[in-house]
Amino acid sequence: MRILLTNDDGINAAGLEVLYGIAREVAGPDGEVWTVAPAFEQSGVGHCISYTHPTMIAKMGERRFAAEGSPADCVLAGIHDVLKDNPPDLILSGVNRGNNSGENALYSGTIGGAMEAALQGIRAIALSQFYGPGNAGREDEYEAATVHGAGVVRDLLDKGDWSANGGYRIFYSVNFPPLPAADVRGRAICPQGFRDGTRFSVLPTRAPNGRRFLWVQGGAQDVATGPGTDVQANIDGYISITPMRADLTAHDRLEALRAALA
Repeated sequence: MRILLTNDDGINAAGLEVLYGIAREVAGPDGEVWTVAPAFEQSGVGHCISYTHPTMIAKMGERRFAAEGSPADCVLAGIHDVLKDNPPDLILSGVNRGNNSGENALYSGTIGGAMEAALQGIRAIALSQFYGPGNAGREDEYEAATVHGAGVVRDLLDKGDWSANGGYRIFYSVNFPPLPAADVRGRAICPQGFRDGTRFSVLPTRAPNGRRFLWVQGGAQDVATGPGTDVQANIDGYISITPMRADLTAHDRLEALRAALA
């Protein structure tokens, strides 16, 4: 198996090393693991692509490349440049430092990389490590992902639904709870939740030269989102697995809208 890795935390991120270990275990001794990751951190860029300017790419080592672009750019570079003659069988994105549960999925470059892979017709999984009192500051903050990651990836490859609906192929978002590996309670297949009352906002600041700047800041991450959703599963100690598609249509509202506007 040939696996391509990317992330949004950058080529030197600790989570990418965790992902490499997961990928090596899944690929096996005869497999190949390639990396095309952003040269610098790209958190929060979503599914952005560098459509109006070129992306510089540099070889950093054996099967390891850094690109000055977003995770989606890196996926494009991996498929159509680095591995153009031998495309990957699977693309893994992460392991993100922080959760991509709930509304975070809409901003996440980690999810954006997996989404682009799915749009390119390749199986893809985004993996993220929730942070909280149970793991932050520990010697191995990614322990839950490190221990449980390969098993989740293998099971999704063997038993997951990889179908395409109207051309939009399924990809998966996996979030590991903020706990040591031994305390993980299991897996939960669940939809994306929504943290009610938690929003991104801006914090105004003034530089020493008098110019005014805005820092984007997030809200609380431990807000319950209701039973059966990804955030709640993570808070309760479970690995959440959420099937996703790039189709943004609100299918449940189509008929009502047709009737209203008839």
